Amino acid sequence: MADRRLTWLLSANAVGNLADGIGKVAFPLLAATLTRDPVLIGALSATQFLPWLLFGVFAGTLADRVDRRHAVILANASRAVVVGLTAVLVVTGTVSIWLVYVAALLLGVAETVAESAGNAMIPALAPPAQLESANSKFQAAEILGQTFLGGPVGSLTFAAFAAFPFLLNSAGFAIAAALLIGLAGSFRPKAPAEPTRLRTDLLSGLKWLVRHPVLGRLVIIAGLISFASEMAQAQLVLYALQDLHLSDAAFGLFTFVGGIGGLLGAAGAARLVRRAGRRPVLVAGIFAGGLGFGAMGFVHQPIASAALFGLFAAAVVTVNVVLATARHTLVPSELLGRVLGVWRTVVWGSIPLGALVGGAFTQLLGSASATFALSGAAQVALAVLAALMLRRFSIDREAVSSS
Repeated sequence: MADRRLTWLLSANAVGNLADGIGKVAFPLLAATLTRDPVLIGALSATQFLPWLLFGVFAGTLADRVDRRHAVILANASRAVVVGLTAVLVVTGTVSIWLVYVAALLLGVAETVAESAGNAMIPALAPPAQLESANSKFQAAEILGQTFLGGPVGSLTFAAFAAFPFLLNSAGFAIAAALLIGLAGSFRPKAPAEPTRLRTDLLSGLKWLVRHPVLGRLVIIAGLISFASEMAQAQLVLYALQDLHLSDAAFGLFTFVGGIGGLLGAAGAARLVRRAGRRPVLVAGIFAGGLGFGAMGFVHQPIASAALFGLFAAAVVTVNVVLATARHTLVPSELLGRVLGVWRTVVWGSIPLGALVGGAFTQLLGSASATFALSGAAQVALAVLAALMLRRFSIDREAVSSS
C-alpha cells in the first residue's frame, strides 16, 4: 500500500506544476511582445534549460547528500521570489528581453534542485509494484498543471493584465513550498560508511549510469528525443500566432487540447505497459509523437493541429512514464539523485540545443511549420533507432527486478 505522504508530495507537485505551466506560457508571450525574432524566442527556451547543462549533475549529487524535502522547499521558495520580481518589472514597464532571460536562467537553476530532489523522493513513498501507477499520477499532475490548466490560465490572464500570470506563478511556487513543510519524516539518503568528496559522489553516479546496459542506452535515446522534439516545441508560440493566426488567448486553448492528450497518455500508460511490455510501448510512443509533430507541419487548420498536438502530448507522457519507472526500479536509492542529475543533464540539457537549432531552422526555412515537419521526421527515425538499440534487452518489470 502506498504511503499516505505520497499524496502530500503529489499535491505539492501538482501546485508547483500549475505555477510552472502558467509561466511556460506567460514567459514566451511576454518575450513575443518584446521581439518576434525566432532565434531570440528559441533562445528563451534554451535559457530556461541551460542550467541542466551547467548544474544538473551537481544538483543531483546534492540531492544524495541533504534532506530532499528541504531542498525542494528552498528551490520552490526561490522560484516564488524570482517570478514575483518579474511581475514587478512588468508592472513598472522596465522589463526587457534580456531581463526575461535572466529570470528564466534563475528559474532553471532552482528547477534543477527541485526536480532532482523531488523525483528522488517518489520511490521512498511508493512500493515497487505501484511505481508505474505513481509515475503515471505524477505525469498526469504535470500535464494537468503545465498544459491543461496552466496554458489557458497563463494566456488568458496575460491577455487581461500582463503581470497577472506572473503573480499567480509566484503564489503557486510559494504554496508548493508550504505544502512540503507539512510532509512528515526525513528524506536524507543513507550516508556512506565513510565521508566522501562531492566530486567522488558526482563521478560515481556518472560511471554507474554509463556502465548500466539498459539505462545507458535509455539516456541516449531520451536525450535525442528531447533534442528533436524541442526543435519544434520552442517554436510553438510562433507556429500558433503566425502560421495558425491564433490570438494570445486562443494560444492557451490550443495548449489546453494538448493537455487532454497528455492526460489520456498518463491514464493509459500503465495499462499499455501491462499488456504490451515497456519496450514496445516506448518505441510506439516515440513513433506516435513524431507522427503528430510531423503532420502539424503540413496541417494549418487550428482544430486538426490541436488534435495532432494532443497526440504528441499523449505519446510523450507515455514514454516518460516508461522511462521514469525504469529509473526508479533499477537505480539504488542512495544513487538515485546522482543518476537523475546525470540523466536530466543529458535529457534536459539537450533541450536548449534543440531550441536554438529549431529557431535557426525556422529562420532558414521561413516558417515554424517547416520546423515541425523536420522535427517529426527526426522523431520517427529515433523510434527505429530505439528499437535497434534495445532489441536484445528487456525493460519489463520481471527483467528489471532480477538485474
